[in-house]
Amino acid sequence: MGTSDEPLFLLFCFLLLHSFGGTFNCSSPTPELLFNELELNLFPKKLIRPAKNFSAPTEIFISITVVGIIGVDAQSQTLSTVLWLVLEWDIEGLSWDEKECGTGRVSLPREKLWVPDIFIAELMDQNDSPETPYVYLDHTGHVLDDKPISVISSCRLEIYSFPFDIQNCTLTFGSYLHFATDIKVYDSSTAEEILQESRDVLRTNGEWELVGIGVNETALILTVGDYSEIQYSIILRRRPTLYVVNLLIPSCFLVTLDLFSFLLPPQSVDRSSFKMTLILGYTVFLLIMNDLLPVTGENTPLINVFFCVSLALMVASLLETVLITNIQFSKTSAPPHWLSVFVLRYLAVIVCLPSKKSNRTTVFLNSNNRATDGKISIYNIHGISKEQTPGKSPSAPQEPALEELRKLSRDVTAIRLQMDKHFQGSFSSQEWHRIGTVIDRLLFGIYIIFISVSFIIIVAIWIWNNSYAH
Repeated sequence: MGTSDEPLFLLFCFLLLHSFGGTFNCSSPTPELLFNELELNLFPKKLIRPAKNFSAPTEIFISITVVGIIGVDAQSQTLSTVLWLVLEWDIEGLSWDEKECGTGRVSLPREKLWVPDIFIAELMDQNDSPETPYVYLDHTGHVLDDKPISVISSCRLEIYSFPFDIQNCTLTFGSYLHFATDIKVYDSSTAEEILQESRDVLRTNGEWELVGIGVNETALILTVGDYSEIQYSIILRRRPTLYVVNLLIPSCFLVTLDLFSFLLPPQSVDRSSFKMTLILGYTVFLLIMNDLLPVTGENTPLINVFFCVSLALMVASLLETVLITNIQFSKTSAPPHWLSVFVLRYLAVIVCLPSKKSNRTTVFLNSNNRATDGKISIYNIHGISKEQTPGKSPSAPQEPALEELRKLSRDVTAIRLQMDKHFQGSFSSQEWHRIGTVIDRLLFGIYIIFISVSFIIIVAIWIWNNSYAH
């Protein structure tokens, strides 16, 4: 461009900038005359930012309304919502007399006006909502652009306290190209107004509940310049009823059933088979309900820890049953003295299980009914044969009755020895049985304490995370 053309170019820019000023002249209040004025003075300038001075930024007022919450995808970390986006700005210098032109507001095709390039920074997919072709233009030059948008935005989800989690997702609105010196964005409604309006028009009543909306005006500062932005914080709370009914309550029922299985006699084989059936059923339950659990690679939800603890408790109770059954069926030898004293004298008091005294059978072989100490001397029995029969000499031949008596004494001796052996084994078995009963009662108490402490800690963490998120 030569130096001679510079004054003409400056004059053209001056006339172009000031062409937004002035008032439309309508000779009659008809739509045709108003449209002719708009087509003559406004539509040709749709590619230029409507400002008298390019050094002053155009103020864009933004407001949103949450119409629907489609869902939250924990695996892809995205939030799907439907919004009403309202943009408002002024065309500087544009006005007309509403009485002379017959109306104070008209709807115009969107492509006929300059529209700010407002976008969502967290947008992850294109907008699939239907395009609204019109905007409102007020007689004072105020433009109202109200349109629905379907937004799939990125959101950093925290599912540690699932299903009692609260998510805070942000939507940042700002210009894609223009710096803050060209376009300045402001919020046209307070957070309380947006929340109340969103609750009034919310169309969905699914898994998520809208509990709060925050508004924060920020500035994105880059090396090339800074951008004016508005950040909306959408706070969602999950409705946990579905997961409590389908996951937590059945799991607690199975653990409680495993707890009451301790009432079965440990020496019965049905107790161990019953516990194995519970473990198998709990495993199938977790496989069926696996689709309801969130999938993420960053942190492990607390409910997964709850299920792992429940399964570990069931396996521990089965191992305890195997141990007690092995103890109570132990008949190889008598229990050690220290074990009997420690378990039956001290642990029995802790578990409130009184010790029982053993009853031993005493056999009397003396004709004088004197109780022996449980042992018969073979020499005393054989001594019967050496006693002399009254009225006969020692050298007299032995009678058949005496021989039968000797045989009878040997048979009685064998029976006595067999009875002693039987009573000794029965007493050892009873000792092991009492030891197993005391240990089973002790482990049952420890099992109850561990279940209670584990569940209280997990529930407390859930409550603490829920209150902290507020």
